[in-house]
Amino acid sequence: MTDPPSSRFSGRTAWAQDIAAPLRRFARTESASAGVLVAAIAAALVWANIDTSSYEAVWGTELSIRLDGVGVAYDLRTWVNSGLMTLFFLVVGLEARREFDLGDLRDRRRFVLPLAAGVLGMAVPVGIYLLVNQGGPGAHGWGVAMSTDTALALGLISLLGRGVPDQVRIFLLTVFVVDDLVALVVIAVVYTEHVDVLPLGVAVGLFAALLGLRALGVRRGLVYLPFCVALWGALLASGVEPVVAGLAIGLTATAYSPARGALEYASGLFKLFREQPTAELARSATIGLTRSLSPNDRLQRMYHPWSSYLIVPLFGLANAGIMLDAEFLSRAVTAPVTLGVFFGYVVGKPVAVAGVSWLVQRISGGRIRPSVGWAGVLASGTISGIGFTLSLLIATLAFRGDQLAEAKIGVLAASVVASLLTWVVFRITAALPKPRRTRALLGDAEQLLDLAPPVDPRRDHVRGPADASVTVVEYGDFQCPYCGQAEPAVRELLADLDLRYVWRHLPLTDVHPQAQLAAEAAEAAAAQGAFWEMHDLLLDHQDRLRVDDLVGYAGELGLDQEQFQADLMTNEHAARVAKDVDSADVSGVSGTPTFFINDRRHYGAYDIETLTRAVKVARARARIEPRRDRRSGRD
Repeated sequence: MTDPPSSRFSGRTAWAQDIAAPLRRFARTESASAGVLVAAIAAALVWANIDTSSYEAVWGTELSIRLDGVGVAYDLRTWVNSGLMTLFFLVVGLEARREFDLGDLRDRRRFVLPLAAGVLGMAVPVGIYLLVNQGGPGAHGWGVAMSTDTALALGLISLLGRGVPDQVRIFLLTVFVVDDLVALVVIAVVYTEHVDVLPLGVAVGLFAALLGLRALGVRRGLVYLPFCVALWGALLASGVEPVVAGLAIGLTATAYSPARGALEYASGLFKLFREQPTAELARSATIGLTRSLSPNDRLQRMYHPWSSYLIVPLFGLANAGIMLDAEFLSRAVTAPVTLGVFFGYVVGKPVAVAGVSWLVQRISGGRIRPSVGWAGVLASGTISGIGFTLSLLIATLAFRGDQLAEAKIGVLAASVVASLLTWVVFRITAALPKPRRTRALLGDAEQLLDLAPPVDPRRDHVRGPADASVTVVEYGDFQCPYCGQAEPAVRELLADLDLRYVWRHLPLTDVHPQAQLAAEAAEAAAAQGAFWEMHDLLLDHQDRLRVDDLVGYAGELGLDQEQFQADLMTNEHAARVAKDVDSADVSGVSGTPTFFINDRRHYGAYDIETLTRAVKVARARARIEPRRDRRSGRD
């Protein structure tokens, strides 16, 4: 039996920590890093106003890389903006691909609304900017008013809307993915002054080579690295903004949950190493473990923290420094560039996001609607007025001198006002009566369901009332220590009289050799009408699951021990257990315990506080959903 972890119980299995829901882990990292970015912006402003010459001297320092007389030389600011930011856009591409492969956008119809909101959420602010500038000298900088800063917006929406459901942040991030993709296309097409065809052709060829390596199943990152660096260099030589390389590479990295078969294979390799700890077997085990994760997941883990906690704050430090003297401010507040950026973000973004969401729902007859309520949509629109990373990147490409400073002032002022508007939206929403507040935040859109097949009381083992508004399904393993640690929380949940609970078997036989027999013992007890009694005993005695122990438990429950033992010896109920295992495979489950709440997979911790909160959200959503045929199997 696998020993329990020595550290204090965290409420998550090791695999549950590693496999987060699409966008949730991304949102948590971006939110946490927002404070670092704000600190970097503040430091840049203070530095630039205390000693402007020092600030410019540092970021204007030339850094060259040369080999035998051939190389590149740029100042530090350019290396940050065009070099390190490539990794930022790699992460953007990875998250876009992950959402298409695993998130709500795997239903391609659901891409219509975020696509429209993302595109028009950029077009409307650009239109406002052009209207304010009316063909003036700053008109060519319209791209500055387009893009929302993901890290800042997610961090501030978490701060301003405490208790806001995850769905609001996820809706916001889905729109941002489109926003960032379109902004990169604009940078590549509009803000590239001259394109050299030959290096661009080389870049296309290198990208094709990367796709070829992926098609051949090459997984070692070191093989890809020279091609990626060469691709970046070719784009740089061509005149196209090289950060596009990061986006393109990220979009090619497929995302998928680890298959149970791959995990079992990796476990087998580790067992071989445990029996014979040689360097060769250690290498095989490491490769097997790594290959069980998708390329997307491996790259996210490698680069996302560096991007959020170092690269983006460094970008802020390099670009946010503005000299804020009275004369400049008095001129900037009336400058067309400043006003165009400010009103584009503060007015254009919320009008576009909310208006497009309403229009798409109207045109589709309600078939396509926001995944959150209208308060969530409006808050997403107002917080979208925070532009920084891409805005400043485009500003440095479009402007010089005072116009660049004016664009930066517009971006920073819009961010402050957008934050205040978002706070107002959440304050008004919080003042609504609870039912209206719930609908305003969650909406009534039909949710994608993850559980397959749905719960069937004629086949599944069910505890609780048949007409409960919330159904919790657990895939579990009687020998898994994490399932044993989750059981007290589950039993506390069962005190809820409007909740039913379902257990499905997923014995992880590669790490828990007695789990399969224990699952069959539970089914043998079920044949005599005592499934739940046996279920509780097995989880209470996870260290005693041998045949003699199981037969002894049957005796404690007053079952026919002879029949019980015969069922175990002939594997009478193995097929029933196998059906649960098959349903786990179809539902994308590879570890235990895994919970589904109203057919939606629960990716959070499984302590009582987290589960209770998830149940409350599911119940609130169940009450506001329109009447429709549910897949719950209720009579």
